[in-house]
Amino acid sequence: MNSPQYDEVCLLSEGEGQVIIYECVKCGALVKSTEFELGIRCPHCRYRVLKKIRSPIVKRILAR
Repeated sequence: MNSPQYDEVCLLSEGEGQVIIYECVKCGALVKSTEFELGIRCPHCRYRVLKKIRSPIVKRILAR
């Protein structure tokens, strides 16, 4: 999980929408949401389990 890409911003803005970056659980490839052709599959190994990369910003919520 200590990949150098984790330090980068995970939500990129392209045009009007945002691009979300996913990580393949099997091969570890980073895939943008714009690279999906037919459904959600890794374009490198065709595995169907992808994990959404969270942004490095931590939200703090006050408990009541």
